[in-house]
Amino acid sequence: MAPGGTFAYDPRDFPPFAVTVDIAVFTILDDALHVLLIQRGGEPYLGAWALPGGFVRPDEDLDRAAERELAEETGLSAGSWYLEQLGSYGAPERDPRMRVVTVAYWAIAADLPTPRGGGDALAAVLTPVRDIEGGRVRLAFDHERIVRDAVERTRSKLEYTALAAKFCPPEFTIRQLRQVYEAVWNTRLDPGNFQRNVQESGVFVKRLEAPPGPASGRGRPASLWSVGAGTFDDAPPAAPLSRPPARRRAARLGTHGPAAASAEKPVAPKKAEEEKDREE
Repeated sequence: MAPGGTFAYDPRDFPPFAVTVDIAVFTILDDALHVLLIQRGGEPYLGAWALPGGFVRPDEDLDRAAERELAEETGLSAGSWYLEQLGSYGAPERDPRMRVVTVAYWAIAADLPTPRGGGDALAAVLTPVRDIEGGRVRLAFDHERIVRDAVERTRSKLEYTALAAKFCPPEFTIRQLRQVYEAVWNTRLDPGNFQRNVQESGVFVKRLEAPPGPASGRGRPASLWSVGAGTFDDAPPAAPLSRPPARRRAARLGTHGPAAASAEKPVAPKKAEEEKDREE
């Protein structure tokens, strides 16, 4: 700023550009990692599938804009999700309207209500991540890249934090927790080794030896676990559980599935009936 309170440059000398936020919202349905998509109700990419998001308002910062968009698209209240900034995407031609830089976020929501198209969205669905990685679902803008980056960030975070618990109810069984790791990492884990790793991590706390109620003929009910209250307030607690090396290698090489096929509309999946957990 020049002496006298005037700017030393004229803002009109620089081309205008807009800032948006886009959010990859993850949840688990039918033992598979899903992401929330909306169907665009306006140009550009009318009718195409995309991540929820929108323009940052003049009076809000980036985090507030992401929280607002997340609440509008999911119907959830603030604090019922885990939200983290992923990165910025600013290729000059990423948006045909004008120069738009987007700041991407990723979120975990354990119990998403039925998606609903809000605002300028025609529809909203939860679709399996594997359909995007396999090229069976195409997304508008550069949202496929954002989803891939967000998925890898999520997979990596599960190796050194307890964020897997955010996919679960407040109290969960070892089996429910293992199914989260299997869904996010897209692999199978040995139940005995996984239970031992969880117990030795010191982060997951056994709340009840068994939930109340009579045991069935299949054995005694499963114990319930949780993560200590307040442990996610500043940073997710460390809970190292190693991802299978083959999965890490595939992620580095960018191999996420079969060759791209023709684009398909994602179909809202139906929730499977919950099974009774019998693991400790």
